[in-house]
Amino acid sequence: MIRGENLSKHYGRIKAVDNIDFHITKGEIIGFLGPNGAGKTTTMNMITGYQAPSEGRVFIDEINIVESPEEAKKLIGYLPEQPPLYLDLTVDEFLYFVSDFKKVPRDSQKENLAMIRQLVKIEDVRKRLIRNLSKGYKQRVGLAQALVGDPPLLILDEPTIGLDPKQIIEIRQLIRDLGKEHTVVLSSHILPEISATCNRILIINKGKIVASDTPANLAGRLSGASGAARQKLLVKGNAKEIRTKLEGISNIGSIDIAPGPEKNLCEVIASTEDNEDIRENLFHALASKNLPILQMGPMDLTLEEIFLNLTTDEENL
Repeated sequence: MIRGENLSKHYGRIKAVDNIDFHITKGEIIGFLGPNGAGKTTTMNMITGYQAPSEGRVFIDEINIVESPEEAKKLIGYLPEQPPLYLDLTVDEFLYFVSDFKKVPRDSQKENLAMIRQLVKIEDVRKRLIRNLSKGYKQRVGLAQALVGDPPLLILDEPTIGLDPKQIIEIRQLIRDLGKEHTVVLSSHILPEISATCNRILIINKGKIVASDTPANLAGRLSGASGAARQKLLVKGNAKEIRTKLEGISNIGSIDIAPGPEKNLCEVIASTEDNEDIRENLFHALASKNLPILQMGPMDLTLEEIFLNLTTDEENL
């Protein structure tokens, strides 16, 4: 659905994007991540045709967006971080304007917009001026305009900004539902948002793509070949005794102990720096002091840890 080849963008001597290649297939929900100044926004601008690349090419469904911009942009629904709204129009007036602009046939506009209003839950404000809406509703109207014309590709930049927790859950589900029939590129600084919604992530840092995989695969690769190298345990006993016994294990790396969900229970996170399987060592050490392990399982890296790992030292991938 989207293909970038040898894509670069220069601002004078500064390389905002440095010769990257990527491929996003039809039906994927992709999380696009990067720290500030990494080249993420510039890349999204080139994908949408807002900026032309200094070098390389972008294809939307095999259409070169620079050579055939109108044809390629018909396939894209775009929600920028600041939704492009006309504040002096009502919601309905604005959406009909967008429909005309996108050349949606007049005889299908009413049905198309009714479906979109239901999807993003703005039916109750359709007659209100946009300037009088809350930030959350304005964000929903911005999402609605991206859906006008039913484009196969949706590019959403911070789609849940300004929404309350209930609305965030609803928009997450909406994005997952849209992913059944659309390709979705989702950019967000809220990493749990990406983790809950996307099936693959792209991470850009210093103008280079440093990761392209599922969160689970990246966690496995970054934490070593053995997923048993980092364990979370629920142990019955005194925290001081637990720590003393675990610190005696030769290949232990770090130990974090916190109060458990019940009295006399401790939550323990233990890891080793050499990626060895530490499960048996943990069992024998604690059993020797009559400290029962009630639960034990591998602890994958969180998306936050993956992100920090890859954007502070790309050498790790």
